[in-house]
Amino acid sequence: MTRWQLQEAKAKFSELIRRCANEPQIVCKRGKDQAVVLSFDAYRRLLGKKAHLVDFMSRSPMKGIELDLTRDRTSARGTSLTGMEP
Repeated sequence: MTRWQLQEAKAKFSELIRRCANEPQIVCKRGKDQAVVLSFDAYRRLLGKKAHLVDFMSRSPMKGIELDLTRDRTSARGTSLTGMEP
């Protein structure tokens, strides 16, 4: 990625935009990276398509596996809050 000083990026903004079509461009201020300029297509790829939960689950490698979802109806064992057995 090409680094641009802020003043140079301002002065050559059209060139900066043209170059971001090929690769993201970094803009620096006082020697520190401050911003990344990227093409709109790269931005859309970065965002990606948000999948719905149903779509996500349907692509799961565990699709089709049977799960036992029946509840255990046995009573819970007794507990003592004093630390001593009843």
